[in-house]
Amino acid sequence: MDANQQQSAPGTYLSFVEQQLTGDGCTTRWEDWAGVPVLVGRRSEFRMRWMGTKLHLFTVAAAVPEITVQAISGFTDQVMKYAKDNKGGLPVGFQNGIGAFPLLVSDRVDPAAVQWAEAQQRVKFACMTRPVVVDSSRQYVGMYRGKPMLGRVYASYFNEKSSRYFYGQ
Repeated sequence: MDANQQQSAPGTYLSFVEQQLTGDGCTTRWEDWAGVPVLVGRRSEFRMRWMGTKLHLFTVAAAVPEITVQAISGFTDQVMKYAKDNKGGLPVGFQNGIGAFPLLVSDRVDPAAVQWAEAQQRVKFACMTRPVVVDSSRQYVGMYRGKPMLGRVYASYFNEKSSRYFYGQ
């Protein structure tokens, strides 16, 4: 992360998320996505209560000038493709799945983007995403925190990890 990002509210929040991820045992690194510094955190867990599956959890976070529905939707698609391309091992669906938290943070946030993130978990064949929109000017984190029908078995895990990573609980 560069010095300018660290001094901004979005940059400070990304530093907080990086600390939370590292503290929870995730591997973290910074990547350059088309000129934007992106924090990537990753962990994998196997649990019998998940019907004997392994879940690869990716947290991908970036600070942007403004968050719109189009921005968070497009970023969510990019993160899902990234997770599929980088998970390794057996193909998705063969006793393993992908979970992802695509997170954008800004001090300029369209309320419709927050509503979009809070509305539902996005699911595509063994791949679940919970987009996260952070309004650093209001210190507000918007994301889905419910128990969906598809992927319900992972809901408490996603809620636990999101509380730790994004709210510091």
